[in-house]
Amino acid sequence: MPIRSDLRNVAIVAHVDHGKTTLVDAMLWQSGAFREGSDVNTRVMDSMDLEREKGITILAKNTAVKHTLADGQELTINIIDTPGHADFGGEVERGLEMVDGVLLLVDASEGPLPQTRFVLRKALEKHLPIIVVINKVDRPDARIAEVVDETYGLFMDLIEDDESQTHLLDFPIVYASAKAGRASKNRPADGTLPDSDNLQPLFEVLAEHVPAPVYTEGAPLQALVTNLDSSPYLGRLALCRIIEGTIKRGTTVAWCRRDGSISNVRLSELLITQALDRVSVDEAGPGDIIAVAGIPEITIGETLADSDDPRPLPLIHVDEPSISMTIGINTSPLSGRVGKNLTARLVKNRLDAELIGNVSIRVLPTERPDQWEVQGRGELQLAVLVEMMRRESFELTVGKPEVLTQIIDGKVHEPTDRLTIDVPEDYLGPVTEMLGARKGLLEQMVNHGTGWVRLEYVVPSRGLIGFRTEFLTQTRGTGIMNHIFEGYTPWVGELRNRTTGSLVADRQGTVVAYALFNLQERGVLFVKPGDDTYEGMVVGENSRPDEMDVNPTKEKHLTNVRNSTGDELERLIPARQMSLEQALEYCAADECLEVTPKDVRVRKVILSANERAKARSRAKTS
Repeated sequence: MPIRSDLRNVAIVAHVDHGKTTLVDAMLWQSGAFREGSDVNTRVMDSMDLEREKGITILAKNTAVKHTLADGQELTINIIDTPGHADFGGEVERGLEMVDGVLLLVDASEGPLPQTRFVLRKALEKHLPIIVVINKVDRPDARIAEVVDETYGLFMDLIEDDESQTHLLDFPIVYASAKAGRASKNRPADGTLPDSDNLQPLFEVLAEHVPAPVYTEGAPLQALVTNLDSSPYLGRLALCRIIEGTIKRGTTVAWCRRDGSISNVRLSELLITQALDRVSVDEAGPGDIIAVAGIPEITIGETLADSDDPRPLPLIHVDEPSISMTIGINTSPLSGRVGKNLTARLVKNRLDAELIGNVSIRVLPTERPDQWEVQGRGELQLAVLVEMMRRESFELTVGKPEVLTQIIDGKVHEPTDRLTIDVPEDYLGPVTEMLGARKGLLEQMVNHGTGWVRLEYVVPSRGLIGFRTEFLTQTRGTGIMNHIFEGYTPWVGELRNRTTGSLVADRQGTVVAYALFNLQERGVLFVKPGDDTYEGMVVGENSRPDEMDVNPTKEKHLTNVRNSTGDELERLIPARQMSLEQALEYCAADECLEVTPKDVRVRKVILSANERAKARSRAKTS
């Protein structure tokens, strides 16, 4: 079959923070995408504000670099930069639909971690050739030989007895420091830089081991829509990989929808990527990754085909959601003070818009017309959606995350996660005690002899809701944890994830320092003087497991007796400020969040103290 020898399509996959986006930066610089001295930020592919703030990739993005090989051949390399976090696995799966090979990055110190397993499994399922890049070889704590052995072990675990994949074990290894922009085929000593002063060895291995796109001569057009974008001038853009045939700007093509219907549409614009820009072209051929405009209703997974001979491609299928939470309008007494998008119609329209470009979430109706159940891969994915909505001036009520169960052989099964933890030896006892209470099963414990221990657990997913904050507190911020969906196991029974109760305001008003001074002995406070509060709002964490109604608005009664209280303000303990993710983790079963563009407040689902007491009484009798 004919091939496009001048083109390579490759995805970069790895665990979070193993250097994917940094490596893309270096490839762009060394291919001449930026002028010398250009004022370009690092991690240029992370274009969203949230991606830069969190230091992670959320959306898969593509770029293209041109590189001249040692034999003088000029190569165009389309690169898909994918997220490393399993919550955004839908982005990884879509990215792999566009490529013919994979660069798997592994940190030279941390080695393969849960998300490494996840992204590698997805690549192996598609039988894509893999190049292993051992990155950050210049780290002082690098252990290159051991990490190579661990990577081989991971391949063996995932391939198991599938003889059709055994050839994938013969993968090339490149040693790199993406930050320094250097790579080598020769293994350097631990903690030292590769012997080459650029990425030329990586480009050479990529050109040799990633196959060029193949196509059938004279075949009709087939292009799979794998992603969506938008332009203020062109409207919705469909990002496609051309499988067969050619496509021209201004021509009519067949649009094969998900529902099976086919209609003819005219393409108003055809674009390809060069470095970080999209440029207009007249024609594109097999293997090219393109963006087309002119079809405002097109969605992911659909096919653009020849109008005279339409042949739809198989739809993209992604893993099912494993966690859900409710999202609805803000129903607190303080609603409407900050946000602009307040109505149920606007919230529903925004959730429907998210469905168009995010294939891994579901939106289902609930008993209430102003509230919806949103299902996704994990807490982080759903928290990112809520964070994006609050930045768009929405006010929301967000429920506590809950796992999605399945009935298998007549029994309830729940999702479980594989959890990998690295902690100093001093905190081994408290961490194992915490995970024991969450019904975690210890599968492996490795002491690297550096004062750190790696633990590998299989834990019910609901046991990890709220675990991260407590884990960081117990390990004084030194512990590192990562987890990934493992599978479904029988329901393990009741779990008590939170051992503390809540301090709940019993009235509406403004918080005063005098009241907080007396309340801080009860636990940790979430509010400070001058904050607004209302009945049912959680203003602090009770040190005991019970719920306690308190009055944070109580003022000191004035008398004619002098009393020096000026030092009370100095002795107020600062309030705990929680991020959206921390607040979601903190919520108890009967609590939810009020989310506005300025504030995230924990509150009771039932605001009235009397109504909550009645609900508890009914629950006991039933």
